[in-house]
Amino acid sequence: MTLDKRLNQLNHWLSQQLPPDPFTLEPASSDASFRRYFRVSQSGNSYIVMDAPPEQEDTAPFITIAEHLTAQGTPVPFIHAKDTQQGFLLLSDLGNQPYLDILEPHTATALYQTAIDALIQMQTADHSQLQLSNYDAALLQQEMDLFPNWFLGTHLDITPPDFLADTFKILTDNALAQPTVFVHRDYHSRNLMHTPDEKLGIIDFQDAVMGPISYDLVSLLRDSYIAWSDAEIANWVSYYWQQAVSTGLLKKVSLEQFTRWFDLMGLQRQLKILGIFCRLYYRDGKSNYLNDLPQTLKYVQQVSARYPELTALHTLVTTNEKIASIVK
Repeated sequence: MTLDKRLNQLNHWLSQQLPPDPFTLEPASSDASFRRYFRVSQSGNSYIVMDAPPEQEDTAPFITIAEHLTAQGTPVPFIHAKDTQQGFLLLSDLGNQPYLDILEPHTATALYQTAIDALIQMQTADHSQLQLSNYDAALLQQEMDLFPNWFLGTHLDITPPDFLADTFKILTDNALAQPTVFVHRDYHSRNLMHTPDEKLGIIDFQDAVMGPISYDLVSLLRDSYIAWSDAEIANWVSYYWQQAVSTGLLKKVSLEQFTRWFDLMGLQRQLKILGIFCRLYYRDGKSNYLNDLPQTLKYVQQVSARYPELTALHTLVTTNEKIASIVK
């Protein structure tokens, strides 16, 4: 089915969902999947419509999680209409200003504290009825395998070293040692919206799982698209830790212990992302993500330098000429 034919289907569907007044449709965004988003304007009202081809995308997880989070008071798009057979969803419009566009040194602390407050709210809510999958050892391993397969192998033609199995075990054990909470799984500056009424909006949550408590925080603070100093990150980690302790999310966990969880959890995520960015290019023809390899790799270099058990990984990512050249 051509995109034009699908667009005609979408227009026809919208004409059935909206009042009979004329409306306009313009591209709003796309993401790393097959989903597309359009902004619908009609008589002063604005909506977002998701186009998720059912042969490639399943809208059921998005719908289930969106309706649940809405009921919990989490600021996610409200679903006004849905057609799972055609893969169309009509959503409330959270605006066109992601956090990434407005994060500056003078705004960052307030914005991140708002995002952390919302994260704490999601993590303390009851999500038992969702029956989400667990972020278990198999999924963690599957994600980390993207690093040797796509980043080292396909992108750089480097034979993956044997020590990676030991490194991956360290990172898996670290993740599984943490309290289990709701994990958005992509909680970063491109998926957090600064809405027209200057509040927070959260998108792209359909891959949520139950998993390690530090995962979403490190997604937020060690973002592939924007970087902050170690001191700033440490302050925001401390802000989260204080709230997590006061709400009972963390019990008898020191800030030092939590910081280690945070660092190693981030390393697991960043190795995965290096592989995903390369896969998006070689498999899906999306080259823009290669521009974000340097910052992601820089995190791997920095964090692996802090822990003696990660010396072999640090040596690989700093002394191999093919890898080291990416961040120069």
